[in-house]
Amino acid sequence: MNLSSYPPPLRVDALGTPLLPRLLLEATLSRTGMFDGAWWPRSRHVQAELPDLVTALTAHLGSVLRVGLDSVAWDGVPRAVTVNGRLIRISWFPGCDWTISLTRGFQDHFLLLVIPPATDADTASAAMAGASRRGNHKTSAQLLAPTYAADGLVSLQD
Repeated sequence: MNLSSYPPPLRVDALGTPLLPRLLLEATLSRTGMFDGAWWPRSRHVQAELPDLVTALTAHLGSVLRVGLDSVAWDGVPRAVTVNGRLIRISWFPGCDWTISLTRGFQDHFLLLVIPPATDADTASAAMAGASRRGNHKTSAQLLAPTYAADGLVSLQD
């Protein structure tokens, strides 16, 4: 392994500043709540967003082997993505209520709330704090309530 390139570089903005994943995990990783944290991607493009998330989570949790996500929330979901030279398989299901599950090993799953990309900063911050609170038991709909339209559906528009 070439340690000069580890960890792998993250995407950068127009000024060359790294775009760190907007991620908040439950501090103790007690796994006592509905969610183990929250992630606020910058777009609906899973192939652009997922590698940075997996890189960050691998640093905190260990190797991620598989990802399960809400296919309605993303544009063009592939069957797999390559992250840092490793193939990460993707399962997708329609209507998973803005969640993403990450599998490290046999029956070792983490569930994150996914904040829709166009969510305003105050709502995203509150939802992320709620999803990363120890023993959280609110659903994604409850955590994202300010983002829900009058008809009860999350806006899928960026």
